[in-house]
Amino acid sequence: MRLATLRLEGATAAVRVDDDASATVIDGYADLSALMDDENWKTLAENAAGATLDLSGADYAPVVPHPGKIVCVGLNYATHIKEMGRDLPEYPTLFAKFKEALIGPYDDVVVPAYAASQLDWEGELAFVIGKRAYQVSEIDASAYIAGYSVINDYTMRDYQYRTLQWDQGKTFEKTSGFGPFLTTTDSYSFGGALETKLDGQVVQSTTTDDLVFTPPKLVEYISHIVTLQPGDVVITGTTGGVGHARKPAVYIQDGQTVEVRIEGLGSVKNKTIVK
Repeated sequence: MRLATLRLEGATAAVRVDDDASATVIDGYADLSALMDDENWKTLAENAAGATLDLSGADYAPVVPHPGKIVCVGLNYATHIKEMGRDLPEYPTLFAKFKEALIGPYDDVVVPAYAASQLDWEGELAFVIGKRAYQVSEIDASAYIAGYSVINDYTMRDYQYRTLQWDQGKTFEKTSGFGPFLTTTDSYSFGGALETKLDGQVVQSTTTDDLVFTPPKLVEYISHIVTLQPGDVVITGTTGGVGHARKPAVYIQDGQTVEVRIEGLGSVKNKTIVK
């Protein structure tokens, strides 16, 4: 099952995506964040019988627009770790992104000129928590994952490396395309191809089974630190091919478009505008 949050006449609605052309409104829920607050969210989505919407020209909001937490994982693909000259980690590297960074999967990324000198792409697999998780074991962790989506962990490298803490380069306002769908775990086979393109040129290519710390491992680790709540988002890290690691470095320029596609989940595609 695929779910989405659509913008409709100044408001939003949670919908079940029935096929490439149509979706059904899940009545009573303004977005997937609100839906995930109900412990019966999956049954409600499966049984939804609201208005049928034509998806041609649909305006997608961030798929989960108001997560309580966004936990990001750095250095989690073997290829990316090696290109950055590091050893494989014993524990996940965690940092935060705030919900204000999220935009729809096809919205423009509008960057202030003072932060535009080292803009970089990071195509990533994200997953969403489906029920409260605290001190969960890896073997049980899959039952706490609602589903998967696509995100670009858009990064201002100069801000990121001003200090040893990365958050400041990772959470600029309205920079992270997220969506278009939340694909539930029973409809997604883990391990599919991930590809990032800059103006149509492939810059990252991997499969998600190159992850050092899988989603169940991450649920186990994070839930032993803090309770993961329904609707929380975990962003699993990027693969090799980022612009900052190239020699010479390559950065996103004004007017360029970054597309991140994951097999079985769809794609986000965002144009960068520097103001």
